[in-house]
Amino acid sequence: MLVPFNAFLVMRYAERGARYRAAYGWLVLLAVEGALVWWIGSSHRHWSFDNWWLRSPPTPFVGRLICAAAFAAAVWRAWPEFKPIPVGNAGAIASFFLAAEWAGSSGAYALFMAASGLVLIIALLQESHQLAFRDQLTGLPGRRALDERLRSVGSDYAVGMVDVDRFKQFNDTHGHDVGDQVLRLVGGRLAEVEGGVAYRYGGEEFCVLFPGSDIAAAERALEAIRASIESYRMAVRGADRPKQAEEGAKRRGAAAAEKMLSVTVSIGVATPSEKHRAPREVVMAADEALYRAKKGGRNRVSR
Repeated sequence: MLVPFNAFLVMRYAERGARYRAAYGWLVLLAVEGALVWWIGSSHRHWSFDNWWLRSPPTPFVGRLICAAAFAAAVWRAWPEFKPIPVGNAGAIASFFLAAEWAGSSGAYALFMAASGLVLIIALLQESHQLAFRDQLTGLPGRRALDERLRSVGSDYAVGMVDVDRFKQFNDTHGHDVGDQVLRLVGGRLAEVEGGVAYRYGGEEFCVLFPGSDIAAAERALEAIRASIESYRMAVRGADRPKQAEEGAKRRGAAAAEKMLSVTVSIGVATPSEKHRAPREVVMAADEALYRAKKGGRNRVSR
């Protein structure tokens, strides 16, 4: 009963460091639970299990309720993004419940308990991989993922470097929350680029890799994305603005009081050449083309 109960508490409350003042409450709780288990086990006190709701076998009724509540909480936390840790929590709780149900069989019990721990380990590995290779703000692969992909891209490809125009002004004028909205907007549009894969390069800069593409095809795809971003009117999210996309879209069309912003991007594109052979050199060439687009007036694609 204590295992799913503790799992439920872990999911319910935010993670804190060990030196956080409220963390001492967790240490006290663990000490009390440990003392309770030792007291019951060492003194052979089984009188409380005569109650039907605490009676075994195989799992006490109240234990089943706690397992069900913890599993439901884990599924609720996982939906709809299905991030590794919440999904792993749900799988571990389900495996632990099956282990408790098969406690009379040492082989089955050991198997399900091992599965419970293995599910958590896999979830932690997946979460660590996502933190290392995926940008949390935009959902795009990060720079490390780009570096890995460039090692095996071959010799036939194009690279586009994308930079948000006057991004510092968005932050200075409207605040960092609006700046984050802008980055999500650009990242979302770039994720739909035809024939390419978008990466968050750093700050307000993105990189788009076009494997097996020539510069003309990459330029057409990037021009379509540039025009898509330019034509979008972004409403500044107020404190009372709904978080759901559908409600936000309705509000955007109905509330003229919200300030509408226009976002533009400058883009540079390059391919391997005699002068730029290595992938890193091609990225630098695309970056130089990006600065030419900036100097040319912004909101354009340049080679």
